[in-house]
Amino acid sequence: MSTISHTHPKAARHAVLASIGLLPAAIVVIAVVLAYIEPRFLSGQNLLNVLRGAALLMIVAVGQMLVLISRGFDLSVGAVMALASVVSASTMAALGESLSPGMTSLLGILAGLGAGLLVGLCNGFCVAVLRITPFMVTLATASISGGVALLLTNGIPIYGLPKAFIALGRGSWLGLPAAVYAAAVVVALTVYIQRRTALGVHLYAIGGNPHAARVSGLPVLRAQIGVYAASSLLAALAALLLTAQLGSGQGSLGEGMALKSIGAAVIAGVSLQGGVGLAHRVAVGALFMLLLNNAMDLLRIESKAQTIVMGLFIVLVVAVDAYRAKGKSA
Repeated sequence: MSTISHTHPKAARHAVLASIGLLPAAIVVIAVVLAYIEPRFLSGQNLLNVLRGAALLMIVAVGQMLVLISRGFDLSVGAVMALASVVSASTMAALGESLSPGMTSLLGILAGLGAGLLVGLCNGFCVAVLRITPFMVTLATASISGGVALLLTNGIPIYGLPKAFIALGRGSWLGLPAAVYAAAVVVALTVYIQRRTALGVHLYAIGGNPHAARVSGLPVLRAQIGVYAASSLLAALAALLLTAQLGSGQGSLGEGMALKSIGAAVIAGVSLQGGVGLAHRVAVGALFMLLLNNAMDLLRIESKAQTIVMGLFIVLVVAVDAYRAKGKSA
């Protein structure tokens, strides 16, 4: 049983607020200001778009968080999304009407997830076993995965997907897109693993001090391979949801997602030094990032200028993280 359940209700509320941080307040401020400046922000379609986009980023950012906790990072998530989208769409288009729509969709989903998992296992093996730096490994696999995706499509979207699959991305339940429910499941499951399982404890220990973790007999190699596999698998899941929404497989899917997922994680308190990170905070960080993007879209800020703003913002967040880490080590 958690310690919070034994505390005074006020202390419990304070503990919860402390674990979330100031991001919710920042989100409320941005939402109020944006609603005042641009009434279109409160339109039902816009809010649904924000929720859907935030949910997809949450899924990818949670996987990125697991890698960051282990003292790594994954630059290949965007390319993995493109590869998973193309592989799944190609599989479904090739099967055509030879099977039932449900079976075609299932095989396409499994193919896309399998492609993502394969890249993640390669990343994990190279980092954990071959001891290659995460930057070089994931940069290389990003280039390879993105290249394969573009090679398979020749830059042309792949259509001919079953309606049953497209319904997963465009359908809704109780007014919310399927991506929102998928993100909720991913975040809840990750929170449970972090708080209630030995795997979660081991991951923090490995990220905090890998050498001490090895000496203590913790399964460092398996954990490191596992987090990269999870990161790529979650990126592939997000890609499938987005592919279903768009109705086509695209080799350009996921552009900029590596930067966005790292930004969402770091702004939510995940340390680039490893050993620190909470899934529910990352979910809030992803929502904050999407609100920021949405604000710039509604204010008609050029896309090129948006990339500059987001880049400067992430540099600021990383600098704060470095300053915080320096203060703790002093």
